[in-house]
Amino acid sequence: MLYHLSNYLYELGVSLFDFTAWLDSAGVIVFSIAIIILSTAAWAGNLVALPGNWMMVLVLIALAWFGPQEGRIAVGLSTVILAAVLAAVGEGIEFAASALGARRAGASRRSTLYAMVGSLIGALAGAVIGVPIPVVGSIIAAILFAGLGAMGGAIYGERSEGKEWQETWAVGQAAFWGRTIGTFGKIAAGFAILALTAISVIL
Repeated sequence: MLYHLSNYLYELGVSLFDFTAWLDSAGVIVFSIAIIILSTAAWAGNLVALPGNWMMVLVLIALAWFGPQEGRIAVGLSTVILAAVLAAVGEGIEFAASALGARRAGASRRSTLYAMVGSLIGALAGAVIGVPIPVVGSIIAAILFAGLGAMGGAIYGERSEGKEWQETWAVGQAAFWGRTIGTFGKIAAGFAILALTAISVIL
């Protein structure tokens, strides 16, 4: 029993040593690229209302906890804290924009819910429609269509409750700008986290 346990620990130690040696060579480049790709995918999740910024923070936490403590791809506590602060700022911008959007214009809870659903559908549609334009196409289209979807959902919600067009249109406009500004702020904060991650694993 003790022999098998000691043999297992020895093999585990050898494996960890080999992994560390691999990271000291060409593996650093491969590992860095993988981290950046994973973080980019998480950042893109912001376009479809996923918590992409916090997913990037989790990537950094995992890298700081399980990754090497020294070397090029080592991530310190200060980097993780800064990323968390940026994620919180992005959430704050999105929350403030939403608060100043449809709800402040007098939207009902139903209209707010429809605006959220419409925003998600619009973001997904925009991400697909913008594909022909490399890189920025999907981002811009997703932000724009998310706002339009929010506006459409809010207008539908207001009209379904029998409100007049003038009041409905005002709520729709507020939903559009609230969602657009909120998404843009969250994506901008996420881009800062993505840049921080890239700098941490490359430099």
